[in-house]
Amino acid sequence: LLALGLLGLFLYGLPKFRHLEALIPMGVCPSATMFLLRDNFTGALARSEVLTCTPWGAPIIWDGTFDPDVAKQEARQQNLTMGLTVFAVGRYLEKYLERFLETAEQHFTAGQSVVYYVFTERPGSVPCVALGPGRRLRVERVARERRWQDVSMARMRTLHAAPGGRLGREAHFVFCMDVDQHFSGTFGPEALAELVAQLHSWHYHWPSWLLPFERDAHSAAAMAWGEGDFCYHAAVFWGSVAALRGLTAHCVGGLAWDRARGLEARWHDESHLNKFFLLPAKVLSPEFCWSPDFGPRAEIRRPRLLWAPKEYRLLRD
Repeated sequence: LLALGLLGLFLYGLPKFRHLEALIPMGVCPSATMFLLRDNFTGALARSEVLTCTPWGAPIIWDGTFDPDVAKQEARQQNLTMGLTVFAVGRYLEKYLERFLETAEQHFTAGQSVVYYVFTERPGSVPCVALGPGRRLRVERVARERRWQDVSMARMRTLHAAPGGRLGREAHFVFCMDVDQHFSGTFGPEALAELVAQLHSWHYHWPSWLLPFERDAHSAAAMAWGEGDFCYHAAVFWGSVAALRGLTAHCVGGLAWDRARGLEARWHDESHLNKFFLLPAKVLSPEFCWSPDFGPRAEIRRPRLLWAPKEYRLLRD
């Protein structure tokens, strides 16, 4: 009982207890495996104090494990266009969207062709942001949902339909991001792969049996004990247009299954995302989507995206 009580404080009660999780070892890649962890966008990985591979052999990308010049050159040679989708609904539009777009112009695949796709119920309120050469902004109208949970889950339906329109014609890779964050460092083509998942900064040190997967066996998002190696964040995910279709089809189907049975997964679309993401082709370290609440950590050298303060009472009423 004492152990359970201390665990509860650590996970949910006292934020300062969470700093202790940095003492939990992440593990390291076998040296023989590290030579195999390369692709056209990253080259060879070389960082020994953090986990740089998954059990199925996919690379986990940290600062210092790739050559940014190699990644940029490969993206230019392939003449790639990146699509970046973001939903700005309700008060989230005024609160976060302008800073998100401005910092994306500074840091997101700088010098590359980019199309921003902003989904909102108020297209006329989208701020004007100066865009560089080869970068465009598209605004798409979406319906306003009654509950914030429905806003979160409805985006999967929208993202599943989007590749059938101009997004599917214009972009080679599609990045899907939450609006309540901002770029703080270079976010480049080293992140590209057929299907990419983002390690959740709140859970990347946790053992798998502690990860907050859906455990209700009746839900389509349910994961059995021992299933799943990492917890992934729904605030950031991406891949090729074809891979995005497959991911969103899975999530839309799972959400519909649950709704028809009066169920709702604990973490909504993120629970279904984790059910799908058992074997992503590439995984990004928490540096690429970091929570400032944790403060500095030795393994977090250069955060690329930072969470904004969560003002749920103000924004979700």
